[in-house]
Amino acid sequence: MVSDDRCDLLCLDLPRAEELRQGRLDRQVAEDLAEGAKALSDPTRLTLAVALRDGEELCVCDLSWVVERSENLVSHHVRALRTASLVRSRRDGKMVMYALTDRGHALLEIILAGVRA
Repeated sequence: MVSDDRCDLLCLDLPRAEELRQGRLDRQVAEDLAEGAKALSDPTRLTLAVALRDGEELCVCDLSWVVERSENLVSHHVRALRTASLVRSRRDGKMVMYALTDRGHALLEIILAGVRA
């Protein structure tokens, strides 16, 4: 079993490594993408996102029913999804309706790739 994940020998392929370094993700882009992925890492939020994908636009009451969780808990999770720019909201009279953003759709599809959900 390997106890250390580092090379024992300096074997840097400088041209290749420099090319990859120049093409890496911008730090802010990487942080934004990681935040979105982190928001969907919770099973309840992932289930909410799938419900929004399938239902297109739903209120917390509907989402609460679908995921069988309290409205307070669902509101908390929807807020986390909205903070990560995966969900948008709009007021419709006394109701607040939620829908996935384009970013939310894209990230959800990547996560669900190869899985029928």
